[in-house]
Amino acid sequence: MKYIKITIIFFVLLAAFSGCKKDRLNKYPLDKISEGDFWKTADNLGLYVNQFYPELFDDGSIWSKGIYGLDDNSDNFISQSFDNRLAGVRTVPSGGGGWDYTNVRGINMLLDNYHLCESDPADYNQYVGEAYFIRAFIFFDLVKQFGDVVWVDHVLGPDSPELFAPRDPRNVVIDHVISDLDQAISLMDEGKNLDGTRLSRDVALAFKSRVCLYEGTWEKYHNGTAFGVSNADPDKYFQLAADAANELINSGTYDIYSTGKPAHDYFDLFIGFDYSDNDEILFWKKYDADLDLTHHHTVSLEGDGDGGLTGSFVNSILCTDGQPVSTSPLFQGYDSIEVEMLNRDPRFAQTIYTPGAPMVIDGNDTIMKFEKANIDVSNSYRNKTGYQRRKGFNPDLNQTGSNVSTVASIFFRYAEVLLNYAEAKAELGTISQADLDKTINKLRDRVDMPHLVLGSIVTDPDWPFPSLSPIINEVRRERRVELSLEGFRWDDIARWAAADELIVGNKQLGAKFVQDKYPTLTPEQAYANDPSTNGFIWILRDALPNGWGFKTDRDYLNPLPNGELTLNPALGQNPGW
Repeated sequence: MKYIKITIIFFVLLAAFSGCKKDRLNKYPLDKISEGDFWKTADNLGLYVNQFYPELFDDGSIWSKGIYGLDDNSDNFISQSFDNRLAGVRTVPSGGGGWDYTNVRGINMLLDNYHLCESDPADYNQYVGEAYFIRAFIFFDLVKQFGDVVWVDHVLGPDSPELFAPRDPRNVVIDHVISDLDQAISLMDEGKNLDGTRLSRDVALAFKSRVCLYEGTWEKYHNGTAFGVSNADPDKYFQLAADAANELINSGTYDIYSTGKPAHDYFDLFIGFDYSDNDEILFWKKYDADLDLTHHHTVSLEGDGDGGLTGSFVNSILCTDGQPVSTSPLFQGYDSIEVEMLNRDPRFAQTIYTPGAPMVIDGNDTIMKFEKANIDVSNSYRNKTGYQRRKGFNPDLNQTGSNVSTVASIFFRYAEVLLNYAEAKAELGTISQADLDKTINKLRDRVDMPHLVLGSIVTDPDWPFPSLSPIINEVRRERRVELSLEGFRWDDIARWAAADELIVGNKQLGAKFVQDKYPTLTPEQAYANDPSTNGFIWILRDALPNGWGFKTDRDYLNPLPNGELTLNPALGQNPGW
């Protein structure tokens, strides 16, 4: 495979992605390269596919928090610039709004023409597989946003009937997505392609497990609602998810990163610069200062600008005896972060800043340590809840520099595959102790936590889903803790139809307010004197006095823009809009 020839150009495109606005990336001349000569070489197919990487595998603007800001739209993290979906205050846009088929048309251009290539198929099958993956990736995102969408698998002309067609049912589109992923799996190379910086068969298997688990749980938990499907078959998708994940597990290619240091390994996983030799990372984005590929994610994470982790997330973290805070005799209460962190799953102190953790290591190796969350209600760059995000923040200026950074971004890791498998098997009702031992218990081994044992799960009176089985509750808990701040939480809430349990009316309180711990803040400023908070910090009291206003009969899906409905009334609007 002629990867070396395209590597430099690939990184140049990534540089453009890091510095350019998305609308510029949409303006490649899709109608000007359809001549057969362009498609005759494998190198040209590779160059064509490259243009989709920067926009689709996006870790945010260079001044964002990177992938570790992706839970800001969920119950894991709360911000003063709150999420409009969760607040229930969105309106129907006139245009845009995520309804965008530009990249669908672009990738269909390749899939319509790759047969014209005169190179040996062994030299271009990888790129065709990437194209199938990319189309699946685009349509999965559209389904998550809008539910039913119009499936388009070829380049349209001005009179194509698809332009005036109604939407296809979501499960029909997902079946097409799965078919595309199966094509990608059959065509792409196994293992870590270009050290994991390019798509591979393994990434397609991981993504297939994600897609199928999403659709299975959506069909199960939205069944009978306006968001359900008429011929729901969740078990079909659960089995497909389990099979895809298990194939990757059985390959033996990947493992959970561990150096035998349970107090450090989880944190260290997310502050690396190169994951080519890391057995847990399937697909990641490399930055390189020599190529002017840098970002400011590390700087943006410092101080937790404008928000903080929520008390509900922190409470989901178990104690070291494997029991929840509601039942464990080891839990010491909420009087301070120093007390609250005692006897907790080591991921607590590797996700949340705790006293003594390094905040800055300067060029002289002088270490400034964390003392307490620097809460400031008037400073948009400071924490607002008392729980300050640590995960993903590399404090070593010797490695990152004082302003820019080359810390890599992770898009697919093996831990998610293990959690997808465990959840799919739990939903099927066929999960065994052996299944837990090769999935969740491997994650717990990294941080030296007790194993999850079937038949010995302690009942948590605060389980958010008391009508579901203990194993499903605990699998969901493990997923929340392990994948926190990586952008999975909203998708999980949506597919579980869980906004009524987790979002509606929830005030998303922070830490307990103790005056001597926050001497520059008054109880009135923290709204901790409000009787409904029981003394916990509530940053959105003025903006959302009744908590989140999410509308369960509307807000699980986005509205279609009015402009699209004018062009094609057959599309129809989503429920509640």
